[in-house]
Amino acid sequence: MIPIHRSADHPRPDDRPRSAGAVPGEEPLTDRDLHAFIAGLPKAELHVHHVGSASPRIVSELAARHPDSKVPTDPEALVDYFTFTDFAHFIDVYLSVVDLIRTPEDVRLLTFEVARDLARQQVRYAELTITPFSSTRRGIDELAFMASIEDARKAAEAEFGTVLRWCFDIPGEAGLQSAEETARLATDDRIRPEGLVSFGLGGPEIGVPRPQFKPYFDQAIAAGLHSVPHAGETTGPGTVWDALTELRAERIGHGTSSAQDPELLAHLAEHRIALEVCPTSNIATRAVRTLDEHPIKEFARAGVLVTINSDDPPMFGTDLNNEYAVAARLLDLDERGLADLAKNAVEASFLDAAGKARIAAEIDTYTTTWLAP
Repeated sequence: MIPIHRSADHPRPDDRPRSAGAVPGEEPLTDRDLHAFIAGLPKAELHVHHVGSASPRIVSELAARHPDSKVPTDPEALVDYFTFTDFAHFIDVYLSVVDLIRTPEDVRLLTFEVARDLARQQVRYAELTITPFSSTRRGIDELAFMASIEDARKAAEAEFGTVLRWCFDIPGEAGLQSAEETARLATDDRIRPEGLVSFGLGGPEIGVPRPQFKPYFDQAIAAGLHSVPHAGETTGPGTVWDALTELRAERIGHGTSSAQDPELLAHLAEHRIALEVCPTSNIATRAVRTLDEHPIKEFARAGVLVTINSDDPPMFGTDLNNEYAVAARLLDLDERGLADLAKNAVEASFLDAAGKARIAAEIDTYTTTWLAP
């Protein structure tokens, strides 16, 4: 794991305020200074959902296109609509937004605008989790769906410079039929899109045991895809173990409950299996009660490779920049510590070696320039 620098590790120049936790007598880093550094920091994001990234503007536009939906067309009303009582309520609301994606044009619009929002946050590379089954079962032609996301991906890279790759995930609540269909779409060379790199599993965990999906992950892995299931978000560490042993997970989505099992933490650290940590999401869905109780501190102390992500940012009233600010407070990080977190995501990504080196160098150059007298 890239070592995380805490705030006392690096002195800032005299003409700039220092990070929180600085040595006595020096001025702490202001929120404004912290957010300014994060806003310009080059980043990678590994756990962000396609539909869940639709901004209020895009959701309201899609709702206006499909007036039979219960989703509000007023962006301000979406704030209340996206207030969740628990994880089950979140899934219900999420699926209502999924139902707004009904045509290839809807898919293309959503994908391109998600890339625009990522680029505004200096995200250089993102692995976007897409649930194709949710669209194909609603009648979107599978080839048209793939063409739409690929067209948006290439256009976004040309216009914004942000590189997108896809993770196709199984919607666990839809059962084994969805697993079979997702595996087919992900492994059929006549259908699978060029940008696809990984295979995942989302949705509720309670009542949806991980081992039943083993044949589909085996199929995807045999086709050259990486395994990145959600696990341990709303259930115990046993679910994470199942993801590791049965689904051969290379990264774990959330993994929140891993902190309850020291042996599991040691295993994750030893094998450099990254956790895709999404702090605000965990509070919004009631997976964790408060930010101060978030297990990210236990993960870092155990040497686990921690990456910071936004999950479904507009639905949770956040974005990736805000999640870095949350992490800075919880882990008491200075600028170099935040840069280390950004490089963690690059390291844990499925980008090629040259791409990883390029973004890591950009992070280093940005940080050195920022800290220069």
